Amino acid sequence: MGRNFSDAGDFSGAFSECNSDRSGEFSSPGSPNSYGSDAGSSGSAALHRFLISSAADNSDEVIGSLISDLGSSSASIEHQRRAAMELRLLAKHSSENRLKIARAGAVRPLVSLLSHSDPMLQENGVTAILNLSLCDENKELIAAAGAIKPLVYALKIGTPAARENAACALLRLSQVEAHKAAIGRCGAIVHLVNLLQTGTPRGKKDASTALYSLCTTKENKIRAVKAGIVRPLLDLMADSESGMVDKAAYVLYAVLGVADGRTAAVQEDGIPVLVEIIEIGTLRQKEIAASSLLLICEESVHCRAMAVREGAIPPLVAVSQSGTTRAKQKAEALIELLRQPRAGSAVP
Repeated sequence: MGRNFSDAGDFSGAFSECNSDRSGEFSSPGSPNSYGSDAGSSGSAALHRFLISSAADNSDEVIGSLISDLGSSSASIEHQRRAAMELRLLAKHSSENRLKIARAGAVRPLVSLLSHSDPMLQENGVTAILNLSLCDENKELIAAAGAIKPLVYALKIGTPAARENAACALLRLSQVEAHKAAIGRCGAIVHLVNLLQTGTPRGKKDASTALYSLCTTKENKIRAVKAGIVRPLLDLMADSESGMVDKAAYVLYAVLGVADGRTAAVQEDGIPVLVEIIEIGTLRQKEIAASSLLLICEESVHCRAMAVREGAIPPLVAVSQSGTTRAKQKAEALIELLRQPRAGSAVP
């Protein structure tokens, strides 16, 4: 279709950035305890204080020792967990530390944790990589260390926190245009769609943000449609209580850029959902819904007839009179299209 995201208007406010280390300082709810089941809440609190104090010492010697513990074949799981945790905390709190840790050689041993059988080692490795990826200078280094494929693995099988943080890390890497194709080829799309369907509210937001970034390429749009993305997007758009209407609507607009996406949207009854949003949504939601419906109807007389049957014209007229500047333009173009004679159509 030759379109890009700017055609949808100002989408920047629809997506919040994935912040660093949102899984807590230790394990996430439902995750195994980092240091054994006998630690208890008071033990965890004491360990928290110790790690925060320890992480304040960011000397090259300390960082080098932690990296050595990560890569040592003789180090116990407990020592590796502690080393990964401290590196994760150091990277969380300081952009200077993110650069220092990466330059000291931490990336490859942390990447090796992404496929580890120990859930907490994997989670800490994922989160440390996420924190390091917040620094633009580290993104190429992380990708070059082979992080994309094991991040996709963690996205598939990790703890809830590991899955969310893997989605965020992949989002960060996808901000380098050359990485988007590699992330798609490694199978990330299907697992992001799964997180969009089954994740926590935070996980769904992370998944939608990553999918929006990845779906700037035609290949990833096609992958997303094949992975079944359209149905969960429409479900989220139809649920005003989901907190996901804007995000889901912008991701849908992205996948409508390929013919398979438009076909899937029609087959999944997307036209009634879009018409309803044009009628009762916020100004921004009306704008993106009108843009999406225009995409669907431009090349299909049948879809125009469906939109008219669903009552699209009255709310579009209202938007053309009181919407944003871009929404008015889209609404006016769509009204003109829907009012064209539909020769050969079964609908008058």
